[in-house]
Amino acid sequence: MAEDVQPDPSLIGGVPTPPLTLLPEPVKLFQTRARRFAFLAESNALAPYLTFLSALSKLQARLAATLPPVSPPSSARIVEAMRAAMPPIDRTAFAGDPELAATLGALLDGAVEIAMPEPARLALDAVRAASVDDRRWLLANILSDQIPDDSAAPHLFVAAAVQVHMARLAAALDAEALVPVALGVCPACGGRPATSSVMGAQGVENVRYAACACCGTQWNEVRVKCLCCGSTKGISYRSVETSEATVKAETCRECHAWVKIFYQVKNPSLDPIADDVGSLGLDILMKETEFRRGGFNPYLVGY
Repeated sequence: MAEDVQPDPSLIGGVPTPPLTLLPEPVKLFQTRARRFAFLAESNALAPYLTFLSALSKLQARLAATLPPVSPPSSARIVEAMRAAMPPIDRTAFAGDPELAATLGALLDGAVEIAMPEPARLALDAVRAASVDDRRWLLANILSDQIPDDSAAPHLFVAAAVQVHMARLAAALDAEALVPVALGVCPACGGRPATSSVMGAQGVENVRYAACACCGTQWNEVRVKCLCCGSTKGISYRSVETSEATVKAETCRECHAWVKIFYQVKNPSLDPIADDVGSLGLDILMKETEFRRGGFNPYLVGY
């Protein structure tokens, strides 16, 4: 494993005031992710799983385009959230939400047609047969970013439905109405980051954005700073290959956490979720260290 113990050498910002958030475009988000999963499957030992996730992402894109419109947060809720520096989407209130339940039902029905590994098929059958209360329990776990290791497979399908619903809610927000909430917390829904990326797109060159594992919103975070504890001390970078790799583990010696950081400025095709799964080799290497994984990705629970 290559390790760079020096601070990230790239410039810390390419624009004077980068936007706080980059809100998701749900259909485009899931279509792009589906293509990336399929590409990664062409040369990865996880090919069957990546191919399955590609098909699941295609289903997410279809649902995002065809489901009835979602009910966005009220104006009063948005104003209250701004004043209190809170996310306008209150995830804790959605475990029993009928629109989310309908999205989950539609995803479960659509997933029946997807080719998948047998363990995933059994998990799908179990969720389809689950009671209303059991589905609510699964939703509550996803919405709180807490997935038991022994039931990762059923939660995967529920997470996919939550991603669709929350991305559609986030897309309806006004980016200008969002305010910073806390370090490593999504300003739209309060979710945890899966990964962060050093962007290459015009207007945000060399700026870091964390990517929400729940709603797909990306938000600006300071470079060379731990997303778990906020420390700027003892930050270093590790990779499977060389110090020039486009996927690295940003490690913190203060809290002993690590989160993947992608360099889209070098490879714009990197996806915050798909490439997190596709770079599982880095997770395996990091398990041999004293650092714990700080990024949350429902597709990697149990690995």
